[in-house]
Amino acid sequence: MSNHYVTRFGSLQDYEKGRVEPIDDDVKNYAFSNCFEIANNSAPYEKIVFGQNMQYVLETLRAEGDSPWFTCAHDEFALCMDGELEIHLIKLNADKAVQDAEKEGSVLVEGEPEGVKMGWIKMGRGHQAMLPAGSAYQFRSSKPAVIVLQTCKGDLSIERWADICQTT
Repeated sequence: MSNHYVTRFGSLQDYEKGRVEPIDDDVKNYAFSNCFEIANNSAPYEKIVFGQNMQYVLETLRAEGDSPWFTCAHDEFALCMDGELEIHLIKLNADKAVQDAEKEGSVLVEGEPEGVKMGWIKMGRGHQAMLPAGSAYQFRSSKPAVIVLQTCKGDLSIERWADICQTT
């Protein structure tokens, strides 16, 4: 007798409010349960933390229009959960890279990034991309999309636990 599992994958137009579900030790029933609701209630490109393990975080971003340029001293990973978007990449000149290599999390690039264009990545639902350390990146989306960013908690990470966690 085999078990039958149903994976429920949401979107901005169709999601259930995140909640704790009893699960018999099978975590796939509740992973990513809040990212659509968070993105639906966020301003474009706010980096809202919805998962944390020590200094590592999962952030939800609502992609809409062009983001500011970001950079990071460590690799980050972007997962498109809904919609379509582009990520434009520039390898920053050494003097324009993150000034404090020990700083965790992404930081804003002041002005237009200076360096060699690395190209761009077109992402759709379920696609993942690495955002390399020392590069500048900009998200672009003509329609609302949802990004989950795996990174380290930094100055741009916003914690709204009281707003996003189940309370009853």
